[in-house]
Amino acid sequence: MGLSKRLLFVALVPPENIQNQVTEIKEYFAREYNSSHALRSVPHITLQPPFKWPTENLSIVQESLETFAQKCSAFPITLSGFAAFPPRVIYVNVVKTPELLKIQKDLIEFTETTLGIVHPPSKIRPFSPHVTVAFRDLTKQNFRAAWLEFRERSLHFEFTASQLTLLIHSGKRWDICNEFPFQGCINAE
Repeated sequence: MGLSKRLLFVALVPPENIQNQVTEIKEYFAREYNSSHALRSVPHITLQPPFKWPTENLSIVQESLETFAQKCSAFPITLSGFAAFPPRVIYVNVVKTPELLKIQKDLIEFTETTLGIVHPPSKIRPFSPHVTVAFRDLTKQNFRAAWLEFRERSLHFEFTASQLTLLIHSGKRWDICNEFPFQGCINAE
């Protein structure tokens, strides 16, 4: 009998106070625009897109991510305003910084080298860090109406990314499986 596989992904998850405020925005989209799919996960910035992995070998992923995180240093993240991937996705914009771009690139290379996880679109598409607030079940008509409302709306949060988070799909939603604190030294200038 084959091993059962589960969907996993790796992300940066903001602190609880920011999660709560972004979740309120997701709930607004569910109420006003009938788009609730984004409520199936905590607010997050995806670094390693979803991949299937045998449940029985989950510890291999966990140990690898722990090793990776031990070499990473905490770094600042800024969420600023809203943006979109027309015609179905609206998200909180994440400011691209050298640290964020580097950790994502390094993680993609690390998971491919150590775990054999390959996500072909990540090799050809530039990394667009974002925190999704509406997608998939957002109709094109509701996208247009919502985008008119949100495209100029201001929003600004800052936090320090200090750990990687592994999320696992339960069959209905994405749940936090593990967190891996960054243990590297912050470079002093």
